[in-house]
Amino acid sequence: MASQMAIFTRTKTLFAKTLNPNLKSLSISTFTFLSQEPQLAESTPTTPLPPNPATGSPIYSENWRNQAPNSETLAQSLIPLGLLKNASTQRVQAISQTIDAQTLMDLFANWMTSKRWSDMKEMFEYWIRSLDVHGKPNKPDVGLYNHYIRANFMLEASTAELIDLVAQMEDFAIVPNTASYNLVLKAMHQAGESEAAQKWLERMLQGGKDSLPDDETYDLLISLLFSRGEIDSALKYIDMALKSGYMLSMNVFTECVRGCVDEQRPDALVSIIKKCKTMDQNKALCPTWNLCIIIAEVAIQEDNSELAFYALEFLARWMARGENARPPVLLSVDEGLVVSVLGTAGRTFNQNLLDASWAVLRRSLRQKRVPKPESYLGKIYVHASMGDLQRAFSTLNEFETAYGDSIIDMEEIFSPFTSLYPLVVACSRKGFETLDSVYFQLENLSRAEPPYKSVAAINCVILGCANIWDLDRAYQTFEAMGSSFGLTPDIHSYNALIYAFGKLKKTFEASRVFEHLVSLGVKPNAMSYSLLVDAHLTNRDQKAALSVIDEMVNAGFAPSKETLKKVRRRCVREMDEESNDRVETLAKKFDIRMSTENRKNILFNLEYSASYA
Repeated sequence: MASQMAIFTRTKTLFAKTLNPNLKSLSISTFTFLSQEPQLAESTPTTPLPPNPATGSPIYSENWRNQAPNSETLAQSLIPLGLLKNASTQRVQAISQTIDAQTLMDLFANWMTSKRWSDMKEMFEYWIRSLDVHGKPNKPDVGLYNHYIRANFMLEASTAELIDLVAQMEDFAIVPNTASYNLVLKAMHQAGESEAAQKWLERMLQGGKDSLPDDETYDLLISLLFSRGEIDSALKYIDMALKSGYMLSMNVFTECVRGCVDEQRPDALVSIIKKCKTMDQNKALCPTWNLCIIIAEVAIQEDNSELAFYALEFLARWMARGENARPPVLLSVDEGLVVSVLGTAGRTFNQNLLDASWAVLRRSLRQKRVPKPESYLGKIYVHASMGDLQRAFSTLNEFETAYGDSIIDMEEIFSPFTSLYPLVVACSRKGFETLDSVYFQLENLSRAEPPYKSVAAINCVILGCANIWDLDRAYQTFEAMGSSFGLTPDIHSYNALIYAFGKLKKTFEASRVFEHLVSLGVKPNAMSYSLLVDAHLTNRDQKAALSVIDEMVNAGFAPSKETLKKVRRRCVREMDEESNDRVETLAKKFDIRMSTENRKNILFNLEYSASYA
């Protein structure tokens, strides 16, 4: 009976728990059970799960087993909904499920040659949603993803869209490389976004070693900055590229040269050319022939001897290329440009520029003719300005050898008052010391084998003596021309002697020299009459000066404007109204417009007083 009651009690309890599991009931048992007091379980450390094998593919965030998802995440994916309804798209989708990454890379290489950018874009978007042989979503590498970015770029995607694509590379655990950034930079270049491009380059510099800028990066940015007229920023990045050892493309170098030329930045251009010449990968850069001519012209205007030298070097390089071509292309530099460069060399005292310009000129002429007189005079001017009298007189000897017996009237070309005056100044630079040294050298050369005797050279010494007010040396040198050198004085010799007498107010002796040369049958020139007029004006004899001008007109010469202004000034200061009227008549006769001299008259009419002391 007791056992039946125990079974009934336990059955009732079990039945109650089954119907109501939350019911807590206590039963009294007559059986002896073991003590079952609750005890706390011992805490054991849990082992974490392995990492998710889906790392590197954002497709795992969706139900990737379903090939036709309809969730909201589809709107954020790379596949547009309209493509699913296109028959050609279904074909691309079918292909994308059967190829691996390497096969897709080869396929993209073929499609790039045929410019199938839209197919590349669709194929990539379906491929990353397909499963590989292991049943996992395909994972692209950086090269494959760059093909996708390029396809979007060629399909004229905006810069913002390309930047978003680069940002999505992080979802695939891909680190963008330099090519990835350059594709975005190309879009910025096309859109003219210079400020964004500079910030993009700074982002590349802050990235890892795989994203550092390369030659193409700097070429794109520098070309963009030059096209936008931001010269300073462009020069900054050119300097950065050269310091980093990158090579500039020919287009960028040409744009740099043209930009510096247009903005009148010769010093910046010289600095860039210098840095390029020190680098093996950039020393072969050379602008076009026409641009080299423009560089030389700008250098002449700015008197920049270094830039002029580089321009001639580029021109010589083009000439060498033409000569080595088959058939040869013979290029020649205009001789007038070389003469202008010689003037720059003389003003900047640059011997290297002189040698380069003369070498280019000789190469251009190709021994078909001698250089023009202006070229010789330019070379003499450079040597004289640098004080190299030996080379200056040697050039004068070459000049006389080439043109001394020419039928062309060479009167003015060998005149010490005009064309050879730089040599006169060089001879008298240190006074009689230099003049005596030049004279003795000329005297020694006249006894050498073969002898060198030059009337033009001795005329420079005579006029140099007159410049330092040394009449005795001038007269002795004039006499030595016949006694020591065995030469006959020409009109320039007599003019130099007239100038020497007139400068010391020896008007009578100057007139005697003039009469002497006329008696010898030497025809005076316009300079002879002008010097005689100056001699009379030095003695304050304006009437005698006007008489000489009348003789000058009768001889077929026209007085210069400077000569008439000197005579008028003397007439005003001597209060000779009659002579002044004659000057005005001569000015009208020869159609010379006489300018006023108010400033000089103000200074002349100043009344000085001791009250201001």
